[in-house]
Amino acid sequence: MRTAAPPLPVPAPSPIGCPALDSLLLSRRDLDFLLHDWLDVTALTRRPRYADHDRDTFDAVLELSETIATRHFAPHNKKNDAEEPRFDGERVHLIPEVGEALEVYAEAGLVGASMAYELGGQQLPVVVANACRAWFQAANIATSSYPLLTVGNANLLLAHGSPEQVDTYVRPMVEGRYFGTMCLSEPQAGSSLADITTRAVPAADGTYRITGTKMWISGGDHELSENIVHLVLAKIPGGPAGVKGISLFIVPKFLVGPDGAPGERNDVVLAGLNHKMGYRGTTNTLLNFGEGRHTPGGEPGAVGYLVGEAHHGLAYMFHMMNEARIGVGQGATALGYTGYLHALDYARTRPQGRPLGAKDPAAPQVPIIEHADVRRMLLAQKSYVEGALALGLYCSRLLDEEATAERAEDRARAHLLLDVLTPIAKSWPSQWCLAANDLAIQVHGGYGYTREYDVEQFYRDNRLNAIHEGTHGIHGLDLLGRKVVMDGGAGLRLLLDTLAATCARAASAGGEAAELAALLDAAAARTARTTAALWSTGDPAVALANASVYLEAVGHVVLAWIWLEQYLALGSGADAFHEGKRQAARYFFRVELPRTGPQFDLLDSLDTTAAQCRPEWF
Repeated sequence: MRTAAPPLPVPAPSPIGCPALDSLLLSRRDLDFLLHDWLDVTALTRRPRYADHDRDTFDAVLELSETIATRHFAPHNKKNDAEEPRFDGERVHLIPEVGEALEVYAEAGLVGASMAYELGGQQLPVVVANACRAWFQAANIATSSYPLLTVGNANLLLAHGSPEQVDTYVRPMVEGRYFGTMCLSEPQAGSSLADITTRAVPAADGTYRITGTKMWISGGDHELSENIVHLVLAKIPGGPAGVKGISLFIVPKFLVGPDGAPGERNDVVLAGLNHKMGYRGTTNTLLNFGEGRHTPGGEPGAVGYLVGEAHHGLAYMFHMMNEARIGVGQGATALGYTGYLHALDYARTRPQGRPLGAKDPAAPQVPIIEHADVRRMLLAQKSYVEGALALGLYCSRLLDEEATAERAEDRARAHLLLDVLTPIAKSWPSQWCLAANDLAIQVHGGYGYTREYDVEQFYRDNRLNAIHEGTHGIHGLDLLGRKVVMDGGAGLRLLLDTLAATCARAASAGGEAAELAALLDAAAARTARTTAALWSTGDPAVALANASVYLEAVGHVVLAWIWLEQYLALGSGADAFHEGKRQAARYFFRVELPRTGPQFDLLDSLDTTAAQCRPEWF
């Protein structure tokens, strides 16, 4: 029987007259502003899918998420980091709090928060469900990764699996009885999926026998659930070469019997655990498929079930990968956000030094937030994390538009804009919310890099997100090499038109809003010119030589747009929250957006210094 939940911890009041922070995980006030004042999520309830909901139900599930995250996820975050999973050669051992927290999560119906009623879900808008998930990512990124992967797995099968596969695997995942993974990388292949060697040989009964090895599989083995549903990329012998020959298979840890219960052990074997600098509480595994430890049905090979058509596996897997990319960006945001709030709380309560010009050494020390450089670091963090949270929720709102908008052209527009924004929504928070974590350590001074304080763990956890679901380099190539040029540049035109519409609204508003709009308009025009210049030679090697720089520069332009959107949504509000938002917007436009000038200059020059450097010169 579960013991009664402890009371919610409340940060200590500030000695300088600032109100105490309601939470050190996220700001509910900021979430309410983004969801209701800016994105108007209640308007979604006019659509049939969400008609049973209203603002009260949205607010209730947000409050429930905050409570569960605070009481059941956050308390074991440091323990999860210190006592990472162990493999004794037979089974994986995790601290018991992980399973207990996930049980509470599942009982609350949060696994299927955005899924249909007929599957056992709550049929919430994706944007609300993702706002709820942010609480758990901020509280405990490692434990929250298990349901994140499971939901992505289930959504892929809903999109591409058969009705039987949905009944067999998705329904138990929504109930929290099964967990899911994605198995792409291999020790010799990494992100180069054309080079995977895992094989899927057809069997007489219509199944396939899978043999091969998969690496870096998060959640790949544990005893937190009745079953683990692996989605595995493999090649059927005789298929096309490269990525065109990749198929997708369901390979469960336990074969599911006719009664729907897990039965015979499949030949999926844990070869070992990877020990990472962060996310230590998530089992990260090397898995062997078909090594012969088990022989399901008396035959060699792990039993796999084809998803959709043969040789279309990578296209199907992109459904989960793109969802995971948004999730990784949101996880990076949550880690940056909680690090910022910890730094803010520390700066308000840590006395050290005296104001400039103070001559009396006996005068009391002031909280370090009184020092201008500390406020600079806090403002930078605020601009990064609040901007990133807004971007992630905007992309989530696009998912709702893509699925439920009444007009086909609105659904198509949302899909195209989301395509362009996805590499930025993944990579920008992974870079700049990590920078926020770095500043949070700096605000703490010598205490910041000690394990007694939380901010050093946030940094270690967040450092992984620049690699999770594709590196910056991969997403730079994706943005510049595919997304902004696809369909004759339709994606870039839509992005720039969207920015222009915001600038027009801001120009009409006048005053400072118009001043910010002029800066954004100039940056957007520079984006268009630079993109054209990069592709003017017709040589992809030259165009893509600095794709990561392009990703950074355009990412900053997009975040300036997100900040202008927030600025406009503030209206005439004049309390501390609204003024703080305005100041963060000013900071981003005055300090961050100018970074893009030298970056665009470099891109315009078609510089190939790095590309021309020969390996032997290092």
